[in-house]
Amino acid sequence: MANVETSLKESMTSIEGALGVALVDYTSGMALGTLGGGKDLDLAVAAAGNTDVIRAKARTMEHLGLTDDIDDILITLGTQYHLIRLLKGRGGNGLFLYLVLDKGNANLAMARHQLRRIEVDLEL
Repeated sequence: MANVETSLKESMTSIEGALGVALVDYTSGMALGTLGGGKDLDLAVAAAGNTDVIRAKARTMEHLGLTDDIDDILITLGTQYHLIRLLKGRGGNGLFLYLVLDKGNANLAMARHQLRRIEVDLEL
């Protein structure tokens, strides 16, 4: 089991092309931990904004009568991937991992696989 800091470090070091990662509480929009980012990637602002993305998708699913769970949400930009992974299980309800990848250096399938593995090991 890994704590939040260890999990964020593992995300940055084990996922090729990682530019920044955050653990976010989507009930409040607050980042519980961040690593990476920079002046062009404010992870606190991104955490709050992506909380709105999750809420909007959950409302849409409710209106459509969909009862399935969201695994992850991918936003593709010109030079980046933004991956939102909702946490499930032990204490993860209401939390998501937010990962920003350099599109030119990332393997999206491997990044999704690594995030799932990190989620399983994360101790909250």
